[in-house]
Amino acid sequence: MLFRQLEYLVALSRERHFARAAQACYVSQPALSEAIRKLEEELDVPLVRRGRKYEGLTPEGERIVVWAQRILADRDALKDEVSALRTGLSGTLRVGVIPTATGAVSLLTSPFCTAHPLVGVEVRADLQHEDILRQVQNFEFDAGITYLHKDLPEGFRTVPLYQERYVLLTGAADNVGHRATATWSQASRLPLCLLTGNMQGRRVLDELFAEAGVRPSPRVETDSVATLFAHVRTGQWATVVPQAWLHVFGIPHGMRAVPLVEPARAVRVGLVTAAREPGSVMARALTDIARRTDLTAGLERLSGTWASQG
Repeated sequence: MLFRQLEYLVALSRERHFARAAQACYVSQPALSEAIRKLEEELDVPLVRRGRKYEGLTPEGERIVVWAQRILADRDALKDEVSALRTGLSGTLRVGVIPTATGAVSLLTSPFCTAHPLVGVEVRADLQHEDILRQVQNFEFDAGITYLHKDLPEGFRTVPLYQERYVLLTGAADNVGHRATATWSQASRLPLCLLTGNMQGRRVLDELFAEAGVRPSPRVETDSVATLFAHVRTGQWATVVPQAWLHVFGIPHGMRAVPLVEPARAVRVGLVTAAREPGSVMARALTDIARRTDLTAGLERLSGTWASQG
């Protein structure tokens, strides 16, 4: 059995298409197919359901993919560990981030890059909570930044980063925009542009609106942060955004950010890594930075500065 064969099988599971999997592995489709066929012979089980086109993995194939991901992750972790012992940490840190945390991730990756100048960072943003957990568990990410719910599945380690608080972003000419605070009930009566309902960030908002006894009826829904701000800029719409986004966007000209109350509740956001030993050296290094970095202070300081300018 060769690492290459396991890589091909994992790629096929991910891409669900022989040609795309071969392209992702930089080999020809016949070479990938032959390597997987030899793996089937060696293991003496069928791994792929074959027809006129790819029809998925067999139950045995699905189980072997889990082992393949683990073996490949251990191989990469071993290489990173040896490299770190010889010349310091190097390679690539892979992090998945929920949309509402995209404004805060740089407060963590910046000190990480300073501490480990030979490491590159790959941030995959705008992912759903469930996708981040799955990809951390499948070794596709070294870590994720997501909500720390009470029902977080077993098999993960967490480091709290900050409390996600929300503001109503509206036009400066809007009556609500001139208030010190706004209620969720008042926000629900405005023409809203919100994230789409399948996103975890939107589900959190819906829970907060429901706690206030109201239900929003957004006329515009999107999975894009930029689209939310663009609609508010027209002066016709309002939106609800995490305070952490002000770290990136500030309060654009012609808009006001008003803290939301009744309820004035916050949601915990934190770093999530796989709970396994010895684990990814990248994950351990990022966890160390997370424990020594006060994201809450950084976000409140920057948001407070922009709020005074708004």
